[in-house]
Amino acid sequence: MAIHILGIRHHGVGSAKNVADRLALIKPDIILVEGPPEISEMLLAIGHANLVPPAAIMCYNTDNPKESVFYPFAEYSPEWVAAQYANKHGIPVKAIDLPVSISLAQKREAEEANPEEAPVSKDPLGYLADIAGFGSGEEWWEYHFEQQKENTAEHFEAVMHVMESLRAEGVESSLDKENVPREAYMRTLIRQCQNEIYTNIAVICGAWHAPALLNLDGTAKSDAKILKVLPKSKVKVTATWIPWTNSRLSMSSGYGAGIYSPGWYEHQWHAKDDAEITWLTKVATALRDKQIDISTAHVIEAFVLSRSLSSLRNKYYVSLEELNEATLSVMCMGDGILLELIKKELIIGSKLGRVPEELPKVPLQEDFEQNLKSLRLKLTAEQKQYDLDLRKEIDLGRSILFFRLEVLGIPWARRTVSRSKGTFKESWFTEWSPDMMIELIDKAFLGNTIESASQSVILGRCAQTQSIAEVSELIQKCIPAELFEGIDALLDRIVELSTVSSDIIDLMNALPALIEVSRYGNVRKSDLSILETIVKQLLVKVYIGLNNACYGLDEDNSTSMFSLITKLNNAIRLYDDTEYLQQWHETLHKMVDNTGVHPIILGCVCRLLLDSQQMDEQEVDKRIAFALSVSNDPYQVASWLEGFLKGNGMILIYDNRLWNLIYSWVSSLSKEIFMELLPLLRRTFSKFEFGERRQIGEKAKKGLATERHSTATAAQNFNEERAALILPIIKELAGFNS
Repeated sequence: MAIHILGIRHHGVGSAKNVADRLALIKPDIILVEGPPEISEMLLAIGHANLVPPAAIMCYNTDNPKESVFYPFAEYSPEWVAAQYANKHGIPVKAIDLPVSISLAQKREAEEANPEEAPVSKDPLGYLADIAGFGSGEEWWEYHFEQQKENTAEHFEAVMHVMESLRAEGVESSLDKENVPREAYMRTLIRQCQNEIYTNIAVICGAWHAPALLNLDGTAKSDAKILKVLPKSKVKVTATWIPWTNSRLSMSSGYGAGIYSPGWYEHQWHAKDDAEITWLTKVATALRDKQIDISTAHVIEAFVLSRSLSSLRNKYYVSLEELNEATLSVMCMGDGILLELIKKELIIGSKLGRVPEELPKVPLQEDFEQNLKSLRLKLTAEQKQYDLDLRKEIDLGRSILFFRLEVLGIPWARRTVSRSKGTFKESWFTEWSPDMMIELIDKAFLGNTIESASQSVILGRCAQTQSIAEVSELIQKCIPAELFEGIDALLDRIVELSTVSSDIIDLMNALPALIEVSRYGNVRKSDLSILETIVKQLLVKVYIGLNNACYGLDEDNSTSMFSLITKLNNAIRLYDDTEYLQQWHETLHKMVDNTGVHPIILGCVCRLLLDSQQMDEQEVDKRIAFALSVSNDPYQVASWLEGFLKGNGMILIYDNRLWNLIYSWVSSLSKEIFMELLPLLRRTFSKFEFGERRQIGEKAKKGLATERHSTATAAQNFNEERAALILPIIKELAGFNS
């Protein structure tokens, strides 16, 4: 009976090639790989035409998918190569590491005992690296085992000898405590295979474990004792394949291995003896795609330089380090930004794997993939833009899916500004990450479809909230997602809350969104007529309580209220109901005379009434003059000004009466008071557009304005006869004659 222990580095290109050669030579009747038994069935899919790496096996707690662990594979992963060989030749392949259910229980116990203590992994090969002058154990291994082209039997003998020597010298890894039960479990499963009359067993495992799996006969009793004290777990574990990305391959998950240059490793896996020159050719092509002039001479020069650097460092091969340095010097002309581009596009890469549709999945995952198929959407690791026209059925379906995923908290698609105008246009960016599939599986308990799961999220938040503003926000999310059952429940909830709510701030936060939603239905064809009644009821409540709600507020709360009043004013104007607009103006008139209200609110209210022509010129002048009186507290005046100007400086440019009042007030301030007020004044003026600030600066150079109103001058120069000639053309352009 032969047992072949093949010690490898996870995701090692040289290890994978040696495993393939060794398996072809020894022709095993069963292959055992490092990994929990729960993934054994999943390994049978390797070699399927539609299972394209990078891909990962996700093992998760069926009742709590957030408790999960991942086993990623690239096409150059030794375990992938071994499973591919087994499936091709019709022999069994099994995983022999500690079960995930036990690992999860161990993790919980460790977190409860030391919740903030995280194990720091120490690489035993680091000792050899220090002696040999390498920067890390990874570099040492790469030099001696991944790049060497020697007899495969001698390769694995050398790996075993190194690891046996390190263990014999008492070199420890910080993971040794964790490794003891793992290696005991591996030996136990190897013995089981022996008992099942397999006579030619190949074991693919991390190199550090290899010596521990040699002594099977003398460790049976001790292994049983080790495994007996392991935590008992009743966790039900589910395993499934999910697409993975090159960038995620660099993470240490599953069997604790990660690589920092998956694109380079993939290139090495496919390349023959000309890996360096073909790599530099790829680099040149990538730079040319970015409109950077790169000639054949650049490629040759970079190749020669990389070879020279390798020789100077006494290396028998050219590593990625030398290639990067040569690329930076010759092709990038010393520009590190261009090298970062190469790292992103080639060294790491944006490759996304694919898994077969027929593999077992949770229903929510299946529905998601069916949606992708019917809407002709693809998961890509690169950012992709979709410009949607909601009048087209497929684009409307895509928009609905994107909004439903947003409700679920899966940020695959992000809304962006549309390049086209019109309410029927939307633009989205999509960028897929494996984390999103984890989130999707985690949401599986909410429903079997994207629609039902997102509906559950809405209904759950609806039942819990006591805020009308939050309900209005949920309504905004429901309409584009076409979650009509959720809309009905939210409307009922908002009626219920509005009958008892007296929180004016909550109502003011809710109303702009509700008013917008009430006008959104004609795009999405949703019947929201009940919102008309709700909006009117809430407006009446605000009108009655706003004055008292503003009384006695401090500066911070007054600033917040100032913002709410401005937003609500814009929303009410959008609402376009004459009766309720008039009631709003009456409410503002009452507030403008309330001496207990902060000046920033009074200034804001005065400006709103002025803009809506609810104050005549004489009254406006009187109020402005009173507010800017030199007898008033300078801080109060500055606050009033901030509220009155409310981020728009055009009134200062065209209203010379206001300009002169402010100019005189500023001139009356002492130097000390002016310096104290400067931050507040700067905050006010910083909200103006650049052009406005420039014109105000030019006007300030001239001092006091000589005309009362610039509009008066405009009126004097107005030529009615010339205007009469142009008005018919303007009316026709605006469509008033149609």
